[in-house]
Amino acid sequence: MASLGNKMKKSFLVISWVFVSLLFLIVLVPLAYAADTNTVTSTVVTSVDKTPPTANSPSVVVNNSDICRSGYSGSVQSLRIGISSGQTAVDLNCERIKLARSLYGMGMKVASVALLSQDPRVFDAMWFAGTFPPYKGLIGLDAKEAWENDVAQIPDGAEMKVILAKEHRAKLRIKRAAELEREQQELLRAQEEGRKKAKEFFKKLFNPKK
Repeated sequence: MASLGNKMKKSFLVISWVFVSLLFLIVLVPLAYAADTNTVTSTVVTSVDKTPPTANSPSVVVNNSDICRSGYSGSVQSLRIGISSGQTAVDLNCERIKLARSLYGMGMKVASVALLSQDPRVFDAMWFAGTFPPYKGLIGLDAKEAWENDVAQIPDGAEMKVILAKEHRAKLRIKRAAELEREQQELLRAQEEGRKKAKEFFKKLFNPKK
């Protein structure tokens, strides 16, 4: 009986050791593996203000009012870049008025009027008033005739340029029609003369003089 009890005790110890070993394998080994293979990802978002400074438009100031220039500036701003610029622009109408005033002050009235008439509004106003703009040294009716024959030299935008261009084309059509009619008449005369000569030739041929 004592030996049977010892055997049972040994068997219980073996079973207990096997159970503990299995428990170790089932519980502790997966935990250790998970500890070795698990990756913890951490994302740190740092808010950094990298917006560029505001693109301020430069101040373009023209102190001298006698140079007929105006200042302009502007800027464009985005999240990453900003651009600003400034420049000056020439006022051609202002220059024309100042130059014409200077010429008039020096006694060159015709040159002053010729310079002002380069503006289409002035050209139309002078033409409608019957005071025709100067044309390459010509004034009055001589200038009017010269402008009518050289419409391309009239400033663009002038109403008279359109009107005179239409009249010029109409004159060309009339002139061309007259030339064609004259050429046709000359051709008819040549044909008539040819018929007369042919008639005289055959008359002499068949009715020779004795």
